[in-house]
Amino acid sequence: MTASILVYVGTDAVGDGLIKLPFVRALRAAYPDARITWVAGKGGSVYAGILAPLVTGLIDEVIDHAGIGSRPVELLSRPLGGRGFDLILDTQRRGLTTLILKRIRHRRFISAAAGYCFSDVRPAETAKPLSMAAQLARLVELASGRPPGKTAPLPIDPAIEAEADRLLPPGPRYVGFAPGAGGRHKCWPLDRYLAVAAEMANEGMVPVILLGPAESDDWAGSIRAALPAARLPLQETDRPTPMLTIALGRRLAAAVANDSGTGHMLAAADIPLLSLFGPTPADKFAPVTAKPFVLQAQDFGAAAMEAIPVVAVTQALRRALVDNTQVCF
Repeated sequence: MTASILVYVGTDAVGDGLIKLPFVRALRAAYPDARITWVAGKGGSVYAGILAPLVTGLIDEVIDHAGIGSRPVELLSRPLGGRGFDLILDTQRRGLTTLILKRIRHRRFISAAAGYCFSDVRPAETAKPLSMAAQLARLVELASGRPPGKTAPLPIDPAIEAEADRLLPPGPRYVGFAPGAGGRHKCWPLDRYLAVAAEMANEGMVPVILLGPAESDDWAGSIRAALPAARLPLQETDRPTPMLTIALGRRLAAAVANDSGTGHMLAAADIPLLSLFGPTPADKFAPVTAKPFVLQAQDFGAAAMEAIPVVAVTQALRRALVDNTQVCF
């Protein structure tokens, strides 16, 4: 029986936390009754801050700024005050850190460091998967003895659900567009997003444009002028949190997003998601969702996002919409 689990990470920024969310959900599904402790040994964790509501019920304890895993002198002591765990999952690959973690009392220890040579369980193939999501999923598989299956659901906040219903009232068939990203080089051109959104509006759907704070001032006015039928829900609320973005995502029949944090939030909503990639590799960064669709600029002859044609996105989005027969939330 595995009653207690420690997961070690170095640190978690917002992007890290969103990428690791499928791993958290898979781990909780594999061990529904275990007490899961998340330790950020070398910095902070957004699971103790802005993303804490997302992991309520999935992670029982978050210890950030733990000061574990950096100094050789730590090999002479027992980290975490001598606490013990049935299972330790080491998500990083630095040998010294792994050896320090092994000083924590445990029954089983799983780590990919040094080709799994410190791990109590090893995969048949030790080559590192390209994506972080696949690397983390392998840890769950090694621990549980079976491939990750259905993931645990995210927590539901009634107040956030009510706000999402206010912003996107039940009834219409909504289709989402997230045209922003952390860098403009990762953005498919806005006018092309609007062209696809206009086609969806002509087919009776309501376009929902999800803008982050970096895009709001630059794009909101031009979007409203070019596409009066569109909804911009994150500009119509005073609490644009990741939890609200995910709740809005659950009300969409499908969505299109760049390689971005919003894309990972929409993936967490478990809807059909079309992800657009150019200068960043889809193999490494594609969001984990039950119904993924991916278009890469390289498939159209160049690495720049502009290489992806409107017709390809429109056709892929229609396939995603057919894959989701849900008419409204």
